[in-house]
Amino acid sequence: MGAEHGDERTARSARFRTPTRRHTGTGSGIGTGAARTGRKAVLLGCAGALLAGCASMPDSGDVTAVDQPPRADGESQVRVYGVPPQDGAQPTNIVRSFLDATTSDEADFRTARMYLAKSARQTWRPFLVTNVLQERPKSQPEPAARADREDADGYTVTLSGSQVAMVDANHAYTPEEKPYRETIHLTKEGDQWRIDRLPDGLVLGQSDFQRIYRSVNKYYFASYKSESDDPKAGKNVLVADPVYLRQRIKPITSSVEALLTGPTDWLDRVTTSAFPPGTKLAARDLSLDDSNALQVKLSKQAVNTDAAQCKRMAAQLFFTVQDMTRASKISEVELQDPSGNSLCALTQDQAERDFAAPGHNGRSDREYFIDAQHRVVTMSDSATEPTPVGGPFGTGRTPLRSVAISRKETTAAGVSADGRNLYVAGLEDGTERGGPLLTSAGSGKSADEGLTAPSWDGLGDLWIADRDAHGSRLLRMREGKGDPEEVAVPGLGRRRIKAIKVAADGIRIAILVEDKGRTTLQLGRVERNGTSPHPTLSVQELRPIAPQLEDVVAASWAGGSRLVVVGREAGGVQQMQFMETDGSASDTQTLPGVNGVKAVAASEDETRPLIADATEGIVRLPPDANWKTVAKDGTAPVYPG
Repeated sequence: MGAEHGDERTARSARFRTPTRRHTGTGSGIGTGAARTGRKAVLLGCAGALLAGCASMPDSGDVTAVDQPPRADGESQVRVYGVPPQDGAQPTNIVRSFLDATTSDEADFRTARMYLAKSARQTWRPFLVTNVLQERPKSQPEPAARADREDADGYTVTLSGSQVAMVDANHAYTPEEKPYRETIHLTKEGDQWRIDRLPDGLVLGQSDFQRIYRSVNKYYFASYKSESDDPKAGKNVLVADPVYLRQRIKPITSSVEALLTGPTDWLDRVTTSAFPPGTKLAARDLSLDDSNALQVKLSKQAVNTDAAQCKRMAAQLFFTVQDMTRASKISEVELQDPSGNSLCALTQDQAERDFAAPGHNGRSDREYFIDAQHRVVTMSDSATEPTPVGGPFGTGRTPLRSVAISRKETTAAGVSADGRNLYVAGLEDGTERGGPLLTSAGSGKSADEGLTAPSWDGLGDLWIADRDAHGSRLLRMREGKGDPEEVAVPGLGRRRIKAIKVAADGIRIAILVEDKGRTTLQLGRVERNGTSPHPTLSVQELRPIAPQLEDVVAASWAGGSRLVVVGREAGGVQQMQFMETDGSASDTQTLPGVNGVKAVAASEDETRPLIADATEGIVRLPPDANWKTVAKDGTAPVYPG
């Protein structure tokens, strides 16, 4: 926000700042050392605040219950508080100090509202939108006039900056790069300047946003609509819906309240909630008890549900709150009526057994790739050498360009080395390879033509794209057999599909899209319309996942709402990083660099290692370790899916 001076310097020195860093790719880092440094900086900041003559602790206000804070070991829990306006502060400093106060850990922005005129205190809606800028907003002179100018009714301050994202009223994050420019008007109340007109919402620099907010997955049930009667379309498949919530203000309560509002707009058409419309919390101070159990009192709308629906509601709550309280394993969720009578309870074992949240069920402890003898081979963590799979793909007699293993690990789909033919075969010894299930309309002369690598969803269906020099089409084969069904992608236009990876839920699909030499990663929503047994499938509302990358080489699902992405920024070097499905950078651990990555594979079980096809060969990255070479020669590493 530019140089500090006057009242602004005093206001800033009074704020307790917790320096944190968010992962944006290879080369950035965070860990216990960073946390310790941050805590030390906070204590020094406190001393500085006291020397400046400001209040380091709040000395008024109500006593309120605070959630048991979900946090990683070593994370500082020092709170940030705003500083009230000083007598005689000038308009520009009033605005700057107001912006400082909006970064505080106050649930109701009590101190920030002190900077507002009486009329604005009642009309300002801070949660309507959050605009995230590269840096904190600053005053910007204009060619014909000053950005800060006195007028007949008061004083106008113009805020400007470079916007990178916005968070809407439903907490959904959207990358949005554009210039930011808004005005704030001040008037005098008595002899003090106060803000009487300002835009709704908040405007924050990235560093403040990353300190205040945290990405949390809400969970809703997949809705397969025209295919919902298909036996393999499970009724209990949960889909992660990421949102950003304030991580220090009643985090458990806020995550449950966000869940009860329903899915974000992007997922609303393909997911459902088990909570009856209008369900709210009957008690708003939620916390885990000493046994890590959670009791949630719900309003009367939830009282008359049957046992099955109640369990489904409990499952949504379990996985949502577990995502917020990652450092603590929830033992049980109990739903209660407004009077505290039990409606139902769901234990951790029941939740993980009966409800398929990606990354919690269907875990595989094996990785696969194609070795130098053209065989599909597999490895477990304990193995020192890969072994060929059973069936025809383990013999090497069918040279393959790419392979996909079904999530039950009973069937494999492989694309021939020339990119022309798709074969599907069992992984049992003695099975034979049949003829091609699909033959490409393209020539397959280059890696960018012919068939893409196939991908299995959790319903047992096989997805693939066929490419030629002029375009591409997306196809699905039910249970990996039968006639391919074309899937419309209306947002694709004349761009070409370069690669695909469908999520376990069959509701979301990641697509590498090529346009005029640039390859980007897009996420699409799979909609099923029409009537059974002939539904119409389409991929709607493509949206960018890693908009800062100019050339994406590879991507793989790495959790319920997370992908690992390999690509380059404009003019930069190749990097590997985790990205959330809403397009924000994941706050998970930094990935060490590895050279010349051509393909990458991750498991939706986040505890499993990454594997990649790199310059060194097939390499594996176990948790909290460095890349290790598995095989000097090999291609197409994959996990089931």
